[in-house]
Amino acid sequence: MNATSKPLGPSDARDLAALRAEVERADKSGLHEDATDTLHELADPKLDLAHNTIGVRQGSRLVAYAMLYEPEGVQDVARFGTAAAVHPGLRRRGIGTSLIDWMRRRADAIRAERYPGVPGELLIDGTSTNAGLAALAERTGFEPCRYWFTMAHDLHPDRLPAADAPAGLRLAPFAPALDEATRSAHNDAFRDHWNHTETDTTDWNTWYTGHHAFRASLSALLLTADDHVAAYLLSDEYVADSVATGLRTFTIGHLGTRPAHRGRGAARALLAHTLAEAGRQGYDKAELVVDAANPTGALKLYERMGFATQRGFVTYARPLG
Repeated sequence: MNATSKPLGPSDARDLAALRAEVERADKSGLHEDATDTLHELADPKLDLAHNTIGVRQGSRLVAYAMLYEPEGVQDVARFGTAAAVHPGLRRRGIGTSLIDWMRRRADAIRAERYPGVPGELLIDGTSTNAGLAALAERTGFEPCRYWFTMAHDLHPDRLPAADAPAGLRLAPFAPALDEATRSAHNDAFRDHWNHTETDTTDWNTWYTGHHAFRASLSALLLTADDHVAAYLLSDEYVADSVATGLRTFTIGHLGTRPAHRGRGAARALLAHTLAEAGRQGYDKAELVVDAANPTGALKLYERMGFATQRGFVTYARPLG
């Protein structure tokens, strides 16, 4: 295949969205993006476009890409996340293997320079039904290390749960004045989760409440008497999902309870409130992603709340060094 490669840039957002749409038609991950979403991704202030991205073109058409995300706040292992894909019509020609080799070399160089002596891992992920990815992962030295589920709720009135706020806490809508307190609660709630590192203000403003998909009207907080954030739920709406499916869908992007307030029904109360509010606002469907091994038992909670599993995803890991 005659192809050229160079780093991605903001001008590639539309082509990247088109490539991912082709990939989605083949892989059926349930994930949809438009050019607004990909432009936001390429504008991430922490993504080194010049060194940590590559786009492969056949003529003027983008046919493959890879992105490498550098770890932050490394504790035990320096884990490098990735995003990569090859056009379905050009698979099994060695392009995917070449992209993995490029990501591995780049991750090894960064680890050696910034985290000497720290074990490293390269991560790739995809649907559990993607046999091609599973074969590529095995062939290039990866093994499954984590499993995830996407779950959905149809918001049908007779399936909406009812729950009251735990004693001593009050339900409140998300407010910008409590943005920083919510970030603090998030870091406290997820400190015992796999691969979690401190979410700083840059990431928070890029991927959480500062993201264009964030929906404050479908987000809520549980506050103590002195306005301390005990638990929170943050929602997003990806327009491309609704366009692709014909259903107005929102995503419960982040739901967490500080350890000191767990076991009292905080998450249930937030979910019940948001699902009911979404129904009032005319949404057709709620979605979320859950770690199959979530240490707080979130999977069972979601099942009790009326969510049903749609798809499985696998994260594959390969040691570096």
